Amino acid sequence: MNVEMVMQELEALGKERTKKMYISNGAHEPLFGVATGAMKPIAKKIKINQPLADELYATGNYDAMYFAGIIADPKAMMKSDFDRWMDGAYFYMLSDYVVAVTLAEADIAQEVADNWIASGEELRMSAGWSCYCWLIGNRQDIEFSESKISNMLDMVKNTIQDSPERTKSAMNNFLYTVGISYLPLHEKAVETAKAVGPVEIKREKKKSSFLNAYESIQKEVDKGRLGFKRRYVRC
Repeated sequence: MNVEMVMQELEALGKERTKKMYISNGAHEPLFGVATGAMKPIAKKIKINQPLADELYATGNYDAMYFAGIIADPKAMMKSDFDRWMDGAYFYMLSDYVVAVTLAEADIAQEVADNWIASGEELRMSAGWSCYCWLIGNRQDIEFSESKISNMLDMVKNTIQDSPERTKSAMNNFLYTVGISYLPLHEKAVETAKAVGPVEIKREKKKSSFLNAYESIQKEVDKGRLGFKRRYVRC
């Protein structure tokens, strides 16, 4: 399948209600409003195709960009490719759920995520922290430097309340993920989350929401999910 054929199939799957929901979360035209589950039959036909993924991502169409992440070959992508994808990620559903997810399956994931966290740019920082969430929630604990993750917990404690809104959300999720999925620092994550307390997320034209990693960790611990690892990053 080429890019035109994929775009035609995606357009046929678009739903106005889904489109409105995506727009309410920050997406903008062009987009069709395709439910992610509805993309699976097309993905099965294509499987992995990095050149096609790059073409689809470059269209700027939200649905095509999301689908690009499904058929991408992360191990074939270089740092410059991930940076280019981040340049096109104009809101959090692309930065955190397409680019960060794709990066999490690459061998250079931590290196790229570290650069993004240090960038000072809201969505790049958000994607960097989110990538670590996908990594820690999937890979074995021994694949991470305990001292590095410990330092990242300290960074969250010291900077989360003054960070940009989307970055705050991703940092809060990092606290939660370390607390549940990275056993060597479970106790430190719990103490850090307790020290951080509620995190206010301000949203345009909507009421603020409050995140509390400490409470979220405790709920998962009560369910017996301590040490949880997901089998796959991408669905």
